[in-house]
Amino acid sequence: MINDILTAVIPVVIIGIICGAVLVIASKLMAVKEDERFPKIRECLPGANCGACGFAGCDGYAKALCEQEGLATNLCVPGADAVSKQLSEIMGVEFEDVIEQVAVVHCAGDCDKTQDKYEYSGLQSCAAAKLLYGGKGSCTYGCLGLGDCVSVCPKNAISVKNGVAVVDSKECIGCGLCTKTCPQKIISLVADIEKVVVTCSNKDKGAVTRKACSNGCIGCKKCERVCPLGAIKVVDNCAVIDYDKCTDCPDFGVCAKNCTTGCIMLSDLSGLHRMKEEKKA
Repeated sequence: MINDILTAVIPVVIIGIICGAVLVIASKLMAVKEDERFPKIRECLPGANCGACGFAGCDGYAKALCEQEGLATNLCVPGADAVSKQLSEIMGVEFEDVIEQVAVVHCAGDCDKTQDKYEYSGLQSCAAAKLLYGGKGSCTYGCLGLGDCVSVCPKNAISVKNGVAVVDSKECIGCGLCTKTCPQKIISLVADIEKVVVTCSNKDKGAVTRKACSNGCIGCKKCERVCPLGAIKVVDNCAVIDYDKCTDCPDFGVCAKNCTTGCIMLSDLSGLHRMKEEKKA
C-alpha cells in the first residue's frame, strides 16, 4: 500500500517542483523592470489623484515622468512648489515654478438674489436635480446648491451658504475636482494672484437674466467699454475676463465699479499654498 501511495505522490511532487522552477525562471526572464525613480516620485506626490496634471492620477503622472523625457515637473498644482522642487531633484532638471490656482464659483445667485421655480424633494445631488427641468432655480445656469462639489473637495474648502457654493480660497489647493464634478460647469480654476472675478454664468439676454436673478450679468457691456486693457468681453450675453490681459491695470477695479448688477467683484484669491509661502517669508 505504501508503494502505491508513493507511486501516486512522487510524480505529483516532481511535477510541482518542475512547474515552480519554470515559474521562477519565467518571472526573472519576463519581468518588467521598474524605473527606480518611480517609487521616489510617487512618494513625493500628494495622492489626491485629482488629474490636475493631465494624467490619470498620481501614478499616471509618476509613470509619465519616468517614461517621457522632458516632461514638466511643475504639473502638480495641489503639491505646488514644494513637490515641484522634489521632483526636479529626482529627475535632475531645473526647478520650475508652479502656477498656484484656486477654484472660483461663477455664480452668486443666493436665496436673496433669486428664487426657486418649484420645490425639489428628490435625491440631494446637483447632478440628479439638473435632470428635472434643469434644476429648481429660476436661473438654469446657476448653482444648484446641493453640494456635489462639497462632497469631492479633499480639503473641505467648499461649502454651500444661502443656497450657493462658496470657496474658501485660503483652504483651496487647486486640485480641480470640484470643476469636474459640477454639472453646471460654473466652477473654474483661476491663478490665485487674480483679484477680479465674474460671479455669473447666465447666457440669456439681459431682460430674461434680470427676471431670474438680481445678480446676473445683463450684457450691458459697460465693463467692456471702461476696461483700459481690453481684458473683459461680453460673450454669449455674459462678461468673461481674459486673465492674460488683465494685468497691471492702470485703473484697477474699474470694471467692478461700473458693473450694473454687481456681478463683477474684487476678491483676494490667495490660496493655501500662497498663504504658506507668505508665512515663511
